[in-house]
Parts: sequence; C-alpha cells; structure tokens
Amino acid sequence: MADTLEYIVETWQSGGVVMLPLLLVALLIYTVATSLLLNFRQRGYKHLDDETVIDWVRTPGKSEGEVGEIIRYTQDEVGKLDEVYSRFSEVFASRLPFFERRLVFLNTLLAMAPLLGLLGTVMGMLVTFKGLSVGGGKLVDVVASGISEALITTEMGLLIAVPGYFMAYAIKRRKDEYEAFLVRLESLTLQQFKRKAVGS
Repeated sequence: MADTLEYIVETWQSGGVVMLPLLLVALLIYTVATSLLLNFRQRGYKHLDDETVIDWVRTPGKSEGEVGEIIRYTQDEVGKLDEVYSRFSEVFASRLPFFERRLVFLNTLLAMAPLLGLLGTVMGMLVTFKGLSVGGGKLVDVVASGISEALITTEMGLLIAVPGYFMAYAIKRRKDEYEAFLVRLESLTLQQFKRKAVGS
C-alpha cells in the first residue's frame, strides 16, 4: 500500500504545475455531475406509473412529493385553460434552467480537462527542448523529465474527461426524461381540465 501511494505521489509530481489545475477541474466535474444525478434521483418522478399520475391529476389531494406540488400548483384556483398553460410555463421556467445552466458549466469543464493536458504536454516538450539545447551531463534526466511531464498531463486530462462525458450524457438523458414527464403531466392536466369544463 505504501509503495502504491509513493508511486502515485511521484507520478503526480512528475506531471508538473499543470497537475494542480487538473485536480481542481476533476473535483469540479465530479462534484457537479454527482450533485445533478442525485438531484434527479430525489425528484421521484421516475418511479411513478401512469395510473398513479392520472389518479393524482384527478384528485390532487392524494398527490405526494415534488410531483404532487406541481399538480396542486397547476390546478388550485384555476378557472381557465389559459391559466393552466401559464402555470405550466412557470413550472418549466423554474425547474429546467437549473439543469441547463449546470450542464453547460459541466460541458465547459469537460472541454477544459484535455486542453489542460495539452498545455502540460507543450510545457513538458519545452522542458525537453531546453534540456537538449543546454546539453551537459544530465541531458538524459532532463529529456526524460520533460517527456514524462508531457505524457502524464495528457493522460490525466483524458482520464478526467472521458468518464465525465459519460456522466454528462447520463445527466442530459435524465433532463430530457424529466422534461418529457412535465410535458406529459401538462397534457394530462389539460385533459382533466377539459373534462371538468364539459361536465360542468
């Protein structure tokens, strides 16, 4: 275990100054991605079957959780069809931009990780060329150090970004599913409102 830790520290140090910004970007990527995935999980819409949602739309008093809040908000003291549309527009405007903004931020960070790796590559190659131009007894050490820095930062940039892209894709899918659920909820509410209007 101690040997492994020592190897990681040595590898990290040989990556040069770019490794610190890479670490910061990695922490940001995985913190934002994890919080978004947990946020979707807490919303509780995925585990609801169609019959339950239809029942809640018919009798808003039975509804629970965030979905229940939306159902009650879009039906309480609503007298016209336009008001239902207006309230659902408010629901879309209050919930979806939260995810869209964070997805843009996440994608920016994901694009930044390989670019930082590339910056490390350039800096490592500069160290290599400087060593070659100076020459001297420690030429091999300087060249090896520069090449090592160049390769490690590139590798780290890709190792950070690739899993992050999969997480971003999963978040985008969940955002689309959530949006589709809200559209379905709006459709069911409008149908229910029209039935009430015909019945009265």
